[in-house]
Amino acid sequence: MRRFFSLMVVLALVFGGWAYVWVNQALSLSAASLDLSIEPGTSPRGVAQEAVNSGVQTSPVLLYWWFRMSGKARLIKAGSYELEPGTTPRSLLAKLTRGEEALRSVTLVEGWTFKQVRSALLKAEYLAQDTQGLEANLIMEKLGHPAHHPEGRFYPDTYTYAKGSSDLKVLQRALRAMDHHLQAAWEQRAPNSPLKTPDDLLTLASIVEKETGRASDRAMIASVFSNRLRLGMLLQTDPTVIYGLGDQFDGNLRRRDLLADTPWNTYTRAGLPPTPIAMPGKAALLAAAQPASSRWQQPVQRQPRRAQSGR
Repeated sequence: MRRFFSLMVVLALVFGGWAYVWVNQALSLSAASLDLSIEPGTSPRGVAQEAVNSGVQTSPVLLYWWFRMSGKARLIKAGSYELEPGTTPRSLLAKLTRGEEALRSVTLVEGWTFKQVRSALLKAEYLAQDTQGLEANLIMEKLGHPAHHPEGRFYPDTYTYAKGSSDLKVLQRALRAMDHHLQAAWEQRAPNSPLKTPDDLLTLASIVEKETGRASDRAMIASVFSNRLRLGMLLQTDPTVIYGLGDQFDGNLRRRDLLADTPWNTYTRAGLPPTPIAMPGKAALLAAAQPASSRWQQPVQRQPRRAQSGR
């Protein structure tokens, strides 16, 4: 009996030592990087099998028993994970229980139109295209802003997302970010600002964004437009004309274009255009809210803006 007990102790020590080495040893992967997707409701046994199906070269039974013996099997979270060389059973379980999903990113650039935003989202890898084919007004309705035009409503920034996330979620985050920055700028507006609403501020900021060649010009450009608004003068700014022309703009702005009346043509119509013409960044928002103090009514000399684009 004593000999049997001693044998069991030895076997337990051997197994324990082997298990310790195994859980801390790098797993063999079928590729340099593997994508592991775990659907909600997948059992620990199913997770182990999915890992093997994805290219982890080990026994699914061993993985499953490691999950069980760790006491953390029920803490595994659904999601999309990226497995890289050096992943061990221990680090794999830690990644799955912490929900460390593989993140991608998409960048929305200052001065972009909504059309350009949609194009960037369409090209973003592993992003579910839930807005594809939808009209702009329907997208805004799904985002809970049916009364708002989408132009300029999204904050330019880099947004991370998990594989399989919806493009609507990215837009929702960008929309909330713009609401936040717009409200912050509105609360800091100059006492003598001619702007009546936050929407006015957003529209003016979008014009400043498209007019700006140098960051140092923003406050002065905003001052010129604020002075013209205050005096009831036409804004006469080319980017609004270009935006109104849409796909008809061929890269050359002619005199006949300046006279072609559209709701956005500030050479033919007084006041601000009916919507923003692009996404303004934080600096443009603040410049529109707090323009430089001047009596200037004519545009200052400025470097050309990056290539303008219509709707």
